[in-house]
Amino acid sequence: MWNYEKRLQYPVNITTPNAKLAQFIMSQYGGPDGEIGASMRYLSQRFTMPNRTSMAVLNDIGTEELAHLEMVSTIVHQLTRDLTMEEIENSGLGPYYIDHTVGVWPQAAGGVPFNACEFQSKGDPITDLFENLAAEQKARSTYDNILRVVRNIPEVADPIRFLRAREVVHFQRFGEALRSIQEQLDANNFYAFNPSFDNPCKASCAPEAR
Repeated sequence: MWNYEKRLQYPVNITTPNAKLAQFIMSQYGGPDGEIGASMRYLSQRFTMPNRTSMAVLNDIGTEELAHLEMVSTIVHQLTRDLTMEEIENSGLGPYYIDHTVGVWPQAAGGVPFNACEFQSKGDPITDLFENLAAEQKARSTYDNILRVVRNIPEVADPIRFLRAREVVHFQRFGEALRSIQEQLDANNFYAFNPSFDNPCKASCAPEAR
């Protein structure tokens, strides 16, 4: 399905390790609004999209999120590379180190492991696309928070700023996909009003009460 180009979507070259920052940024690897959840969400939802436009958007963005996953894991790896035991203990990375050494493992900044229950694949295109719009805004907000922390460290802030910008683009593209589906709806479509769901008299009321 994919042709893998062996380079990062945006270069990551971090020269100074910082275990505390790594713990913050790790949330965009395996946190509730991170890149693992995003890629799995979109690549799962694409199958039940009703037109090729929306299916292609989900396929494209789900694929790009895998590239973002690679970027975030590279950032975490470079921030934890060559740490001394004293740095690990003083930074609060000790509990993580005990379980994973400095391997990259999906968890939120607060230490909660990644769980697939954090995203949905509902099979309803309107429902799924609205979830995706919200997911991109939550990811953008998380990158906003990270940037406030790393704003004075350009070698970390630059790739994070790139990732934030892509979340904004993804939000716009999901809006286009949603409009492509809404344009195909008519007055009888159940997203607006469906008598079989919304009219209590349809099935249960006596004829004279209808």
